[in-house]
Amino acid sequence: MPGPLDGLTILDLSRILAGPTCTQLLGDLGATVIKIENPATDGDDTRAWGPPFAMGKDGKPTDLSSYFMCANRNKYSVALDIADPGAQETLRAMAAQADVVIENFKPGGLKKYGLDHEAMTAANPHLVYCSISGFGQTGPNREKPGYDLMAQGYGGIMSLTGVPEGEPMKVAVGIADVMCGMYAAVGILAALRHRDRTGEGQHIDLALVDTQVSWLINEGVAHLTTGKPRQRRGNAHATIVPYQAFEASDGHVLVAVGNDGQYRRFCEYLGEPELGTDPRYATNPARLAHREELVARIAAILKTRTRDHVIAGLEARKVPVGPVLALEEVFATDQVQARAMRIDMPRDDIDRGGVELIGNPLKFSKTPVTYRRPPPGFGQDTAEILARYASPTPPAD
Repeated sequence: MPGPLDGLTILDLSRILAGPTCTQLLGDLGATVIKIENPATDGDDTRAWGPPFAMGKDGKPTDLSSYFMCANRNKYSVALDIADPGAQETLRAMAAQADVVIENFKPGGLKKYGLDHEAMTAANPHLVYCSISGFGQTGPNREKPGYDLMAQGYGGIMSLTGVPEGEPMKVAVGIADVMCGMYAAVGILAALRHRDRTGEGQHIDLALVDTQVSWLINEGVAHLTTGKPRQRRGNAHATIVPYQAFEASDGHVLVAVGNDGQYRRFCEYLGEPELGTDPRYATNPARLAHREELVARIAAILKTRTRDHVIAGLEARKVPVGPVLALEEVFATDQVQARAMRIDMPRDDIDRGGVELIGNPLKFSKTPVTYRRPPPGFGQDTAEILARYASPTPPAD
């Protein structure tokens, strides 16, 4: 069954992670995504960000690093050098037939090639053109390059992440890039809705740092409300107690007590029901005021019990609880398998006959996501796509 975005064409001039995350999502939803890769760099930078790499039939590494594969399925790969005047003409012809162009060059970087928003929309006024950059198209920092690490630092999340006595800590994955890609997808879909109603395309200006600041959420608003610095708390929650990781006798367990009723049931499991009615701990504001002493008492008890005992005991009392799983445990769970969050995509040139990827979490009742094309080799679709799109005449259905 065709996906909800079937019939849309995305011309993808982005690389690394934010843009590719966006276009992979749009591709999963059925859009045709044409990824333009630079021959001078052997394609997207992340093709070389390994090991690990998918191994070929000859036992040698391919150009499919795990980093590249995580954000580039459901795409065609076309090798074009945007510095070449002929390639520029080709890209303008492709943009004239596309619904969306997405790019992540420095602000103004595509203007000298005639591939900027103004030039592209002059030929196709219905075009949605999305620009992703580190700091956006305006502002005093617009010329500075943007990488996920810099956005996490500048946007504040590193100041909130890590143990109180330790150094500021980045999130383990490129979350600033990923969230920027998600915002890009939302923005593009909203702009397409406007285009479909009015016939009018538009330019979307999206910055890694802006999106990073946007998802400071409760901690950011707490700072704005109080005017005071926020503290790093490791795995603890800023405004809920107990809501953190605890050490069991054989691992770690997560306890997320969200209200006072859950807290009282939690205390019953601990074997200390009096903690549930003690005025120092009976309400969440009181528990926040006495966080250190309460958490110390809880930690001493849970450390004597196994992880399974804690989980079973709290689940029976309907108190939110869970394990801390390593990745090998995550992908082996029956829940992940039942929800198709681990997928296989065949490729004849790979030693195992295909690649294993992470699935899309969207579950539609009528138009499910589809996995039509595995991550492509560099430039593998150049001839096919140029034959279809390189002339100003739209391709036949």
